[in-house]
Amino acid sequence: MADSPRTPLELAKLFQEVAEEKQAWKPVRLSLKGKTSVADYFVICEGETDRQVRAIADGLLERARGFGIRPLAVAGYDDATWVLLDFDSVIVHVFLPGERAFYDLEELWSAAARQRPAS
Repeated sequence: MADSPRTPLELAKLFQEVAEEKQAWKPVRLSLKGKTSVADYFVICEGETDRQVRAIADGLLERARGFGIRPLAVAGYDDATWVLLDFDSVIVHVFLPGERAFYDLEELWSAAARQRPAS
């Protein structure tokens, strides 16, 4: 097993990688440091169907659990149009495409530095 993520950035990178592994569409990491007290990072991605949204969320939760990390809250899992996983300094948003476009968090936080995956 790899070393446990020690910083919010390492945790955000891990979650972005897991989203990619689960075939999430357009995963992006936003750095919110100094812009809000809500979190240091958002990881935003989407799945094609509610089943895929749940599978992505399950993969994220499973990987976190493997490092002994538990979310403070999980919201939207049953409906699976927008699943929010709150890990305190990192918040992960897994959307259906229409929901992601409607809420447009990337535009809302357009001043945040963003990183898309290298692949």
